[in-house]
Amino acid sequence: MKADLFLPCAQGVEALLAQECEGLLGVATRVLPQRGGVSVQGDERVAMRLNLESRLAQRVLWPLAHAPYRHELELYELAREIDWAAWITPQQTLRVDVTAQRSPLKSLNFAALRVKDAVCDALRDATGERPSVDTHAPDLPLALHLTATHATLYVDTSGEALFKRGWRDGGAQKGEAPLKETLAAAMLAAADWQGRAEDGPLLDPCCGAGTIAIEAAQIACAIAPGALRRFAFERLLPWREHQSGWREMRGAARERVHASAVPIFAGDVSFRMTDFAARNAERAGLTGALKGAIEFKTADALQRPPPASAGTMVLNPPYGERIEARGSGRQAADGGGSPEQFYAALAAHWKRHYAGWTAWVLAPQMKLPTLMRLKESRRVPLWNGPIECRLFRFDMVAGSARERPAAAPQAAPGP
Repeated sequence: MKADLFLPCAQGVEALLAQECEGLLGVATRVLPQRGGVSVQGDERVAMRLNLESRLAQRVLWPLAHAPYRHELELYELAREIDWAAWITPQQTLRVDVTAQRSPLKSLNFAALRVKDAVCDALRDATGERPSVDTHAPDLPLALHLTATHATLYVDTSGEALFKRGWRDGGAQKGEAPLKETLAAAMLAAADWQGRAEDGPLLDPCCGAGTIAIEAAQIACAIAPGALRRFAFERLLPWREHQSGWREMRGAARERVHASAVPIFAGDVSFRMTDFAARNAERAGLTGALKGAIEFKTADALQRPPPASAGTMVLNPPYGERIEARGSGRQAADGGGSPEQFYAALAAHWKRHYAGWTAWVLAPQMKLPTLMRLKESRRVPLWNGPIECRLFRFDMVAGSARERPAAAPQAAPGP
């Protein structure tokens, strides 16, 4: 069966996601960017491929019903008309999540309850049994989206959000405000860095948990972003006949993995974070022959020399402890260093040592170029969760290291 799948993404990523889908599925596939995501026409196999391969989508949603509504009873009727026995058995579980924009309903929890009742009533009438609810790991995750006038009900074929690649250790420290993998991938996509030989080396001098470098290494080594995890569709009835095709798709993804054509460098001023990032890289599949895909080095970004004559830097600079140069005494002088001081010092270091490099910096400060005294060549709007940011591109050209000439001393006034 075919449907107009919807792939939600972070605001600002829609065009990049549309390009990614066309690259994965071919330009003949109907791909339409929309506000907050992309619509893709496809079948079960397309849904499988997008779940396995998309780096930018948050989920892959399969639409079931769309209709106007005014109250909860109409949501029940909307869901009651679906043949739920074609999706799960009564022995399986479900969960309903609700999102809304200007919905007139007073309780979104009650809206979710009415949809759940419709599913259970339909399966009871069809089979004589009711399924159970599992709020943690349901077999059938449903997503209900409400606008001011219309309701749309989807099956979430992904289950867990796609930024969960399967390599983070949930019990370990995650670093300071860890960057989501989907945002790291969006930064690399905006920079058009794809790990090709012509893309050259990549450096993240403030790597934190290593997300940008790990995402870059997986791209360069052709590791599918979903290779290490499972998906909700694997437990749903419409995909049972596609199990052999799914095994072949996953097997082909494993077979194509290869060594990176370009070097990837990463580091942090904190040895603790550098070591943590290196262990994350191993969990992300960068082991064995691929273990050297990222060269980690504990170093201060304000002092680290360039690892190559030219390349691309992609970074999300941190604040606080991890921007302090160890042993520099800057902590005592300014209480840890303000972001403004860090940005100014970083730009000065780049001007002196990184001619020939291009830097892509994600920051919430809209006046970042002014703080760094650099002229950006591009600025890309991106959202880091609820925080509106800009991804700035700075081209460090030869000659930018020259200092401004000192003003000539003025003659003292005569008697």
